[in-house]
Amino acid sequence: MLILIAIIMLNVWAIPADDLFSPNINILEELGKIKIMETRMESMEKQMEQLRTENRAQAKKLEETKIKMDELIKENEAQAKKLDDTKIKMDELIKENDVSKVAFSVSLSSSNGPHSRPRTLIYKHIFLNTGDAYNSNTGIFTAPMKGVYAFKVFSKTYGSQDDKGVSAGLFRNSQHVISTYVHQKSGFIGSSNGVSLLLEKGDKIYVILYRTFSIFDNEYHHSTFSGHLLFPM
Repeated sequence: MLILIAIIMLNVWAIPADDLFSPNINILEELGKIKIMETRMESMEKQMEQLRTENRAQAKKLEETKIKMDELIKENEAQAKKLDDTKIKMDELIKENDVSKVAFSVSLSSSNGPHSRPRTLIYKHIFLNTGDAYNSNTGIFTAPMKGVYAFKVFSKTYGSQDDKGVSAGLFRNSQHVISTYVHQKSGFIGSSNGVSLLLEKGDKIYVILYRTFSIFDNEYHHSTFSGHLLFPM
């Protein structure tokens, strides 16, 4: 504003003294023009200040929007990580579930004994061998993982005066665990037993027919051996 007045004053001073009071120069009119220009300048300054204020507000909104976008991006990344972690856990659970499906059930299919020494019974007929942990060539079940397993043995024979019935034992790694035993003078007889064991991975379970005893089986599967994983450890 002061600059504008100075410019006008310079213009006035530049007017010759003789013309200053000339009828052609209207001081009041010039002052009116100055007032109008002053009003316009003030209006323009107010508009510029308003624009600056609006620009600052817009800049603040943009900054806030950017912050929110950054937060959303971080939240999306966190959600994506959670989804990945969940998928990994689900895959692990599926694998564990598949691995933990261990069960077998077998029968001899033919009679065996008596023998002069203990014999490992090889159950040839396979009803079920989920997990392929039972070997039908050796008669041995090998624990595929550490866990609690349940086993059952059923032994049948035909009683007579000459033999001692049937007696078979369940073994773990050459150590006796349980036995089946029954004897009568005539007729078919059977004995069963079962046990739950905590096994380490690689432990071997099998059934031994004791010396001088015999066990009966045929296509009707009278003598069986079965087991399954109750839960892994």
